[in-house]
Order: sequence, then C-alpha cells, then structure tokens
Amino acid sequence: MFESLTPAPPDPILGLSEAFRNDPNPHKIDLSVGVYRDEQGTTPMFACVREAAQRLAASETTKSYLPIDGLPEFGKRVRELLFAEGHSKLATDDRAVTAQTPGGTAALRVAADFVRRCFPQARVWCSRPTWNNHPAVFAAAGLEGVEYPYIDAAGTGLDLPAMIAALRGAARGDLVCLHASCHNPTGIDPTPEQWNEIARVVADRGLLPLVDFAYQGLGDSLKGDAVGLDTLCRTGCDLLVASSYSKNFGLYGERVGALTIVAGTPESSRAAMSHVKACARVNYSNPPKHGGQIVATVLADAELRHTWERELDTMRRRIHGMRSLFVETMRRKAPGRDFAFLTRQKGMFSYSGLTRDQVERLRREHSVYIVGSGRINVAGIAENNIDRLCDAIAAVIA
Repeated sequence: MFESLTPAPPDPILGLSEAFRNDPNPHKIDLSVGVYRDEQGTTPMFACVREAAQRLAASETTKSYLPIDGLPEFGKRVRELLFAEGHSKLATDDRAVTAQTPGGTAALRVAADFVRRCFPQARVWCSRPTWNNHPAVFAAAGLEGVEYPYIDAAGTGLDLPAMIAALRGAARGDLVCLHASCHNPTGIDPTPEQWNEIARVVADRGLLPLVDFAYQGLGDSLKGDAVGLDTLCRTGCDLLVASSYSKNFGLYGERVGALTIVAGTPESSRAAMSHVKACARVNYSNPPKHGGQIVATVLADAELRHTWERELDTMRRRIHGMRSLFVETMRRKAPGRDFAFLTRQKGMFSYSGLTRDQVERLRREHSVYIVGSGRINVAGIAENNIDRLCDAIAAVIA
C-alpha cells in the first residue's frame, strides 16, 4: 500500500531546521526554530529545574500513570500563575479547572476536540498571521477556520479597528484564538486599553476565547503578560487557556502543557472537564509525569520559585537586549532602513519586514535561516553573530 505514497511537504519551520543542520557553512545562523538560546547558542537547563529533578529522583517511588487530567498539584500551580493578575481567586475557585497535557500543542488540540464535540457548529477565528500550526491543529479536529486581521499595513503594529470589525462578524458561540502575550509570529501585543476593546467585543458577541499562553514571563513580566487574560476574565465569559512551559521553564523535551477551563459555575466547569477528559483519553490517554512534577515542585518551593523567576528575568533581559542591539547595528549598516519597531515588540519572535525573496537570498547566499514570512527568533541573535547577521541583511535589502 505504501508504494503509492508521495512524501508529505515538510513543516515550514522544522524543514528549515533540517536544512540548517545540513549546511556545511561554519558561520551559519539559525533564526527560525522557536527555542530560546543563550549567548553561546545553547538551550540551557534551568538551575531550578535541575535541582527539582534531583529532588524527585531522590524521593520518587513509582512511575505509575497520572490521572487523565494530570497531577492535581500541577493544575493548582498553573492556575496560580495564570490568574495572579487580579483574579487570584480562580486559582482555588472550582469555576476554574485544569487538565495537564503533553505540551501546549496538545492543549490546543484537546480544546479544539472539546469544542468540536460539544459545539459542532462553532468556527475558530485565528489572527492573520498566527502560529503556523494553529490552523493545522484546528483543521485536524474538524473545525472550520476563519481569519481576523491583526497587523497594520506597515507590518509593525496592531490594526485594532480591522480586528474588531472582523470579530463583530463572528457568530455567537464561535471560538476566537487569542495570543495572551508575545504574539507568535509578529511580537505585536495589544496594549491594556486595546485588550479592553477586544474583551468587550468578545463578550458582546458571545464568543468563546481560547487564549494561547505559551510565553508567560518573556514579554513584560509574569503578571504583566497576563493582563489580556485578566481583562477577559473580568467580562465573566467562559474561556479556555492553553498554556505551555517549554519556553519559560526550558522544558522543551518534557512536553509540559495545560488546558484550563473557566466557567460560570463549578457545575459547568466539572461538566466541561468531563468532556475534556474524554477527548484526552482518545488522544494520549494520560499526560507525561516528569515535567509536570518539575513545574509543580519549582512553583511550590519558595527558594526554587525565586531562582526560577531570576532565571526567567535573565532570559527576558537578554531578548530585550538583542532587540536593541540588532536595531542599533542595522542603523549603522543600513541607515536607510529603520528597524526601530522591533524594540516595541515583545517575546522571542518578530516580523522583520523582509520579503520572501530576501529571506531566500539570506539562506542561499549567507547561510542565514529565517522563516519565509520574515519571522525571526530574536533569541538566536548573539553578540558573536550580530555583525555577520546585519551585514547579510544589509546586503539583501540594498
């Protein structure tokens, strides 16, 4: 049967990673894949994670399955992080419940399956652009996808009027996917005032927000990055939150994520969770244990929590610093092109404004790897590659 198959097209980002690995140029630069890198170009293990893992190794007595919804302590600590900004009651209130998932991607898929199962007429609205896997995950669950405008004509800011106008055309009960912070791929986030307008139209239209929260702590701060979620909570609407702990704990390989449900009553949240568990059962049955234990251990221990926040601050400062360094270096090497908008964007990613043709030339002529849309991973920039990078970009935009 398999002889009739032709190869599936490669993932646009993972395919670039393979091309980068095969590139023999010793000075190649990878700004494509979405992992954090330090100044030496490595993805470090957090000290707090290492300590938590050692404690678990010394005390753990079983590797039995977790419940379908995961480790209860993990869920509690996740809610404390999500709702620290003004809605701390939801961390312990039975109106909010959490299912541990294998990474944020599984949280999104289970959320999509839940909506398809319980509200089959719902469509899902995603920003244009959005993370390239969003439409694929939602389509795989059988949801019809619709786009709402997000960035302005210049490609450097949020086009809020166009976004609001599109969402006003959504049907009651539709799902709207919103990036809580550090929008992937643009780095463009709404201001608190803009979040108020977004939350108002979501409530007025009776939409169900699915908040993708993959980068908490890498934009402004742990609490600052939760402003959008807090604003949505203030409307009293039901909502879903898909959160990931790959970036802000460096736990990429452990696949640690969560799907949190916020409902109007404890009875409603329990009913929704029963359907979420049914969806999880046919996807992966039980979530992996070790990564969730690490997150729960770090967040429950005052000393480890302090260490984690300090390490997270270091990551955030480095990302901010690389944005500023890139802008200043490009100002010297290509004074006719202003990249200052990058310093107003947040998180690991930004739209560079480079065209597909320029991106292809960067790869072909300079071994600089960037996603075709022009999205760059700012964390891949370092002091030891900034001059080569900016020389290459200056050459292709000349």
